[in-house]
Amino acid sequence: MRQKREDVRNIAIIAHVDHGKTTLVDELLKQSGVFRENQAVAERVMDSGDIERERGITILSKNTAVTYKGCKINIIDTPGHADFGGEVERVLKMVNGVILVVDAFEGAMPQTRFVLRKALELGLPVIVCVNKIDRPEARPVEVVDEVLELFLDLDADDAQLDCPFVYASAKTGTATLDLETPGVNMEPLFETILDYIPAPEGDPQAGTQVLISTIDYNEYVGRIGVGKVDNGSVKVNQEVVIVNHHDPDKIRKVKVSKLYEFDGLNKVEVSEASIGSIVAISGISDIHIGDTLCSPENPSPIPFQKISEPTIAMHFIVNDSPLAGQEGKYVTSRHIRDRLFRELNTDVSLRVEETDTTEAFKVSGRGELHLSVLIENMRREGYEFAVSKAEVLYKTDENGKKLEPMELCYIDVPEEFSGTVIEKLSMRKGELQNMSAASTGYTRLEFSIPARGLIGYRGEFLTDTKGNGVMNSTFDGYGPYKGDIQYRKQGSLIAFEAGEAITYGLYNAQERGTLFISPGEKVYSGMVVGQNGKGEDIELNVCKKKQLTNTRSSSADEALRLTPPKVLSLEQALEFIDTDELLEITPKSLRIRKKILDPTMRKRAAMRAASLAQKQ
Repeated sequence: MRQKREDVRNIAIIAHVDHGKTTLVDELLKQSGVFRENQAVAERVMDSGDIERERGITILSKNTAVTYKGCKINIIDTPGHADFGGEVERVLKMVNGVILVVDAFEGAMPQTRFVLRKALELGLPVIVCVNKIDRPEARPVEVVDEVLELFLDLDADDAQLDCPFVYASAKTGTATLDLETPGVNMEPLFETILDYIPAPEGDPQAGTQVLISTIDYNEYVGRIGVGKVDNGSVKVNQEVVIVNHHDPDKIRKVKVSKLYEFDGLNKVEVSEASIGSIVAISGISDIHIGDTLCSPENPSPIPFQKISEPTIAMHFIVNDSPLAGQEGKYVTSRHIRDRLFRELNTDVSLRVEETDTTEAFKVSGRGELHLSVLIENMRREGYEFAVSKAEVLYKTDENGKKLEPMELCYIDVPEEFSGTVIEKLSMRKGELQNMSAASTGYTRLEFSIPARGLIGYRGEFLTDTKGNGVMNSTFDGYGPYKGDIQYRKQGSLIAFEAGEAITYGLYNAQERGTLFISPGEKVYSGMVVGQNGKGEDIELNVCKKKQLTNTRSSSADEALRLTPPKVLSLEQALEFIDTDELLEITPKSLRIRKKILDPTMRKRAAMRAASLAQKQ
């Protein structure tokens, strides 16, 4: 007999990047009394990772819970970037409704469409929260129309279209149901959640069924499965069977050793949990996302959507440069292998494959940001390795034709720059689908473009639009191969010999292009020290000293003026490298190098590649 559990609500907060999800959760936590009156609370308290806090983005979904009028509201804060879409897809299986947060100025953006589509496909009721209504340029009335249009576009049913709208300013901690009446606190949002989001239901007398939607990982207790109790109840020390909808052969008996529920930001140990509760279960070593824990009498798995496949890959390689092993703590292939396979514990959208050499691993993910976050985390943990240029994963259809991943790319750009952007993306095989006026002085461009066409473009885009453009993209399935794309028009400046860069050598080199290094930095033969202004690679001697004669004084060197070098961030370096280059990554340095360091061998390899291309 199915029953509703009225004292619980399970919701996910979904939105485009930077529309204020995590700040909104902060306010819900504060106003529900989770923190003590005098407790010092960090901003965006849910973003717990270092990189999340620095970049102001959410990477992993987070669980929390607040209590309002005796009802426990489980809240899941989800990422907004398309690269972490796998996180959003999964957690929606745990909830009975969503709060769609939309910026009162930016309105409905590409990722708003992506996350809303997922919620509507699962038939979840939606509360629309128009956030940042205190922004000077806010336009909440037009944004409401945009959101309703989006609902119609995505074939929402009548019940979903009849959704409540709440107007909020997460920053000031206020919400209102009517724009004429200023908000005082978050009560209108809490009330709307209780009224509109259905209570979870299930059969408390049936056998246990818990679908694992997220995996947490802890050095001390290992894997922790997080999921919702769909039917029955789950107890500590209970014997359960693990089954999986996509893997019918998987049947294993295990024991629940510890059980937690969420309360504020903490996990609280409980002895039993019933239908509708979101729980964390530890003590099961190889629990995976999509597994269902059932009572042994009737093991029936809960259907679970397949996780979106990765579209982009790069090789993680043991660093073999002349400066290898000097700055990293973990440098061997065993260290790198263990760390990459450990990442699979928590990241379901990632794939790690062994290659024909023990020194390299093929790592596939959902996008450049997805992989760069992993690289940055490893780097901070003391790993030293090299990575190749990101390349897309191709498929072939039944006729043997080559297919490649396509992206829908949405760009908001000041009118005067739209011509440049269209030209650049057309060269990268992008097709302009739509062009419309966005807000005052801005044009919105919609492109269909191969995923590889966007590799390495973001930095160029920011330069072309003087930092005023906004670019978002979302995966749009596989399409026919669009032909070759030239990634880079400029060549590299390559160091000719090993040593230390000298001002005199760099002064002569800077006439050829833009330098990436300063005097005193160690270089080696085959290392890329700058970008050539022209199309070809040039080898230079940046360690060259000025010859001292009896007519020159050594102090004359001080008069040489060097232009400050262009210091590349991790993302910029990943965008810059070409297919014949590697990025050497250590906890202290980022160095770009040629795959083949020896200049003679490199020329031979280039000639071989050119003759092969001619034959094809």
